[in-house]
Amino acid sequence: MKKTAIIFPGQGSQYIGMGQDFVDRDPDAAALMSLAEKISGFPIRKLCSEGPLEDLTRVLYLQPALTAINLICWQQLLKRLPGFIPSFLAGHSLGEYSALYGAGVLTLAETLALVTKRGELMEREGAMHPGGMRAVIGLGVEEVEALLADFSGPGVAVVANHNTASQVVLSGDMQGLDAIGERCAALGAKVIPLKVSVANHSPLVAGAVEDFADYMHGIPFQQPEIPILFNVTGSYEVQPQEMKAIMARQIASRVRWLEIVNRMVAEGVEVIVELGPKNVLTGMMKKILPKNSTIICLQADTPETLEKVIEALSA
Repeated sequence: MKKTAIIFPGQGSQYIGMGQDFVDRDPDAAALMSLAEKISGFPIRKLCSEGPLEDLTRVLYLQPALTAINLICWQQLLKRLPGFIPSFLAGHSLGEYSALYGAGVLTLAETLALVTKRGELMEREGAMHPGGMRAVIGLGVEEVEALLADFSGPGVAVVANHNTASQVVLSGDMQGLDAIGERCAALGAKVIPLKVSVANHSPLVAGAVEDFADYMHGIPFQQPEIPILFNVTGSYEVQPQEMKAIMARQIASRVRWLEIVNRMVAEGVEVIVELGPKNVLTGMMKKILPKNSTIICLQADTPETLEKVIEALSA
């Protein structure tokens, strides 16, 4: 089997109807959804199937909902390919928790409990420190950082995600985002507001870090059975206590997605499969990989798209 990486999406990939075909057709998927509802205390199945999107986008509900769909997609892949073990796992922001479960670091219940608590804490911080996120397309991270270095306010803006060589995501309050967004646009960039309700990966949510770290004290982390590339470092980690520290910091730290993908490429990955709603990460791959790359990029969040992944991995 080809050297494969499984990647999981994060906030911004949600849509009404996500995962519904799996949940409707497969008892195991329905059972996982029921567990997510029990642990979170939220009507996740209804939110995913009916919305409204405004509620599904709320960080409080979105984190356990999107994670449940990611995990159902992973569950369905393993049902079709028993014994399949990828060479790498990674997740974009919230998606990193799905990777932790896939690697055996966390149990299913622990994963769902962690993302539920993370959502609660980040919703709290978002209410106290309102903000948002905007994608900047067409500028490199150095150009954006130079604009930020010259910015003295008022307002807050930071680089939250370094997604591709020409896509950077800003996070902050509206004053900061407006000011830096205008300066990016003046340099020819396209600036796009993202469908998130909180200024993720910014100082505005840093108040959640210590409380989340305290919550994780009661949850045992195991050493990963599959290598995980972490958002905060762009590298591997195997020590449970260090992984906990990384995951706490991740809330307010930069997502180094470009570094993660480049690391996979350097280590010879042949297939990259995005498991979860939409194909946002797969779209990024087209911007990251060279035009002559032979790496196969696939995405699955329905029975039909999963079938194509199974065919490719079984070839």
